[in-house]
Amino acid sequence: MSFEFAHLWALLLLPLPLLARHLLPPAETGVGAALCVPFFGALMDAERRRVPAPRLVAVLAVAAWGLLVLAAARPQMVGEPVALPLEGRDLMLAVDISGSMREEDMVIGGRIVDRLTAVKAVAGDFIERRQGDRIGLILFGQQAYLQTPLTFDRNTARTLLFEAAVGLAGRETAIGDAIGLAIKRLRDAETDERVLILLTDGANTAGSIRPQKAAELAAGAGVRIHTIGVGGDPQSAFGLTLGRNPLDEATLKAIADTTGGRYFRAHDVGELQAIYSMLDELEPVESDRATFRPVDELFGWPLGAALLVSALAAAGRGGLLGELG
Repeated sequence: MSFEFAHLWALLLLPLPLLARHLLPPAETGVGAALCVPFFGALMDAERRRVPAPRLVAVLAVAAWGLLVLAAARPQMVGEPVALPLEGRDLMLAVDISGSMREEDMVIGGRIVDRLTAVKAVAGDFIERRQGDRIGLILFGQQAYLQTPLTFDRNTARTLLFEAAVGLAGRETAIGDAIGLAIKRLRDAETDERVLILLTDGANTAGSIRPQKAAELAAGAGVRIHTIGVGGDPQSAFGLTLGRNPLDEATLKAIADTTGGRYFRAHDVGELQAIYSMLDELEPVESDRATFRPVDELFGWPLGAALLVSALAAAGRGGLLGELG
C-alpha cells in the first residue's frame, strides 16, 4: 500500500487566496447614514466579548481553504498491482473415471500406477499453466457430472480433479453424455473460443446420446473437441493376447474431426505429457497480462473537515461562537 495524490497539481492552488488579495482591488464598502449612540463604547466592549478575535476566523478560513484544496488533489491509498484475467478460452476437461481407469499400466517415476493417477498428475500441470482461461471439469462414467463450473480459480479445479476416484460415476462409460453436458456449459459463454478436452480409455457403453450425435451438436455450438485415448496396449505372450483394449479410437477420431479438433493416443505418461504440451500449442495461453491497482479514495475526509471548519468560521463571523462561549 502507498499514499498518493491523483491530482497532485491541485496543491498549486493553495496560494490562490493570497494572490487574489494582492492582485485584486479591495472590495468597496458602502458608506451609509451614521447613528450616534452615546453608549457606543459600552456596545463595542460587549461585542468584543461576544465575537471571537478576527484572527481566529481568519485561521479557520485558511484551514478550510487548505482542506478543500487537499480534497481536490484526491488523496488515496493505492494497493499492490493485481493481475487481471485476460479474455481467453473457456476450456472444459472431461475425464473418464469409469471402472477401467483402475487399470495399472502407467508408470510415474519408476512406479506403476493406474490410469487415473497418471491423468491427474499430467492434467493437473496442464490446468496450472492455463492462466487467463476459464477452466471447468466434468467427471463421467455411467453418468456425467459437472465437478467444477467454468472458473478462473485453477487451484480449485486441480484440487477437485485430484479428489476424483474411479467408479464414483459408475463403471460404464457415457462419452456422449459427457459431451452433451460440456456443450450445455460452454454454449452460453461470451468468448468465441470454446474448447473441450475429452479423455477416456474406453468406448461409449452408456448414456442417452450417441457420441457422434453429440459431436455434431458441439460443432453447431462452436465447441472444438480434442480427444485423448489413454492406456497401454494389451500384452502378448506365446502368440496370445492377454487382456483386451476397449478403446474405440474410430469414434474418438470422428468426434475430433467433426468439431475441428484432434485425436491423440497416449500409451504412457510420457506420451500423455507430450499431448498436453501439444495442446498448449494448439490452444495457446494469452502472453500479455493486464493488472490493476486497488484504490481506496480518501478525499471525503478533508472535504468533510473543510465543511466543518467553514461552518465554524461562518459562526465566528456571525458571533455565534461568542454566544456559545
